[in-house]
Amino acid sequence: MAAADEDPPSAWLRAGSSSEAAQPLRQRYSVCVVPLPEKALIAQIRRVARPDRQGQADRSARPTRAAVFTGIGDDCAVLRLRPGQEWLITTDFSLEGVHFRRDWQPPESVGHRCLTRGLSDIAAMGGEPVAAFLSLAMPRDLPQSWVGRFARGLIGLAAKFGVTLAGGDTAESPGGILADIVLVGTAPQGKSVLRAGARPGERIFVSGELGGSAAAVVEMRSGLKNSRNKKTEKLNPRDYPRHFYPEPRIELGRILREKGLASAMIDTSDGLSTDLDHLCEESGVGAQLDASLIPRARVGKASNEVDLDLALHGGEDYELLFTVPSGKRIPAQIADVALTEIGHITRGPKIFLRTQSNKVRELKPRGWQHFQR
Repeated sequence: MAAADEDPPSAWLRAGSSSEAAQPLRQRYSVCVVPLPEKALIAQIRRVARPDRQGQADRSARPTRAAVFTGIGDDCAVLRLRPGQEWLITTDFSLEGVHFRRDWQPPESVGHRCLTRGLSDIAAMGGEPVAAFLSLAMPRDLPQSWVGRFARGLIGLAAKFGVTLAGGDTAESPGGILADIVLVGTAPQGKSVLRAGARPGERIFVSGELGGSAAAVVEMRSGLKNSRNKKTEKLNPRDYPRHFYPEPRIELGRILREKGLASAMIDTSDGLSTDLDHLCEESGVGAQLDASLIPRARVGKASNEVDLDLALHGGEDYELLFTVPSGKRIPAQIADVALTEIGHITRGPKIFLRTQSNKVRELKPRGWQHFQR
């Protein structure tokens, strides 16, 4: 699939000729297995992703789509670089059995989370997202209704941030579902916020709350372990919103960059302990956190606070972790997102945690790491 056009999220419910358009996808393909043939599938995606309609779900979306000159339909997308801008490019896999399970997350959530991974990377650089490229490999027996709902979740989030689905690829997978998302964004030349800018004495802040996504995974794994038929009761996404429909902090990252408030920044996709370790390594510094200050998510019907370990090491929160130069004032909220000071940068190289019993211990990175033994 080379390059894209867009519709509002509901357009994923309708595709095909005018006579077919009134029929929701879930009705037309509810009993159909095997996604559409590649050419038809790409044509369907192209209709939904028309550039003239992208961003209609949120008319306040910033007009970054103008950079996409040619979308789906050619061998390559054509993006026109603007003077004084630098391009931000990131890529992320979403793998069935690693990042999601079909019996745990609904297809809309899988699509939403797939795009969030890339959008959060753009946010961590203080950038503006422009275009997305999706490569999707699917097993032959995957119901077409699953594909439509996945796409609806992805396109809904893209529309909110004015992102054009500008291309990608499709293939048959011999096993599970593999979705690779590439995000392209921009930032003013020389102004992208890097991981390497932290200095000793600077304060460490984090947005939102931590551990909410990991808490959902713990609940689902617990249900599977205790279930005789190897199926777990599905969680209500409203009780665990940061897991099922995380919100990338695009506006927050942009404001932090524009106002020069962040000297270094990273998103918490791998967990606070691991991502802080990444930031400190790139900056050549250490850090000390205060356990009593870590903002812990409240989840479930009872709105219980998650354990400290989940807040420290649980991943996929997609919050922003950033350092602040001395003399810079940080408000309690930016872009309606709470900000919490949780520690400070040291000369390093180690990271320490002041516990709630006022003892100091080394904090090892225990978040998500592929190939970890």
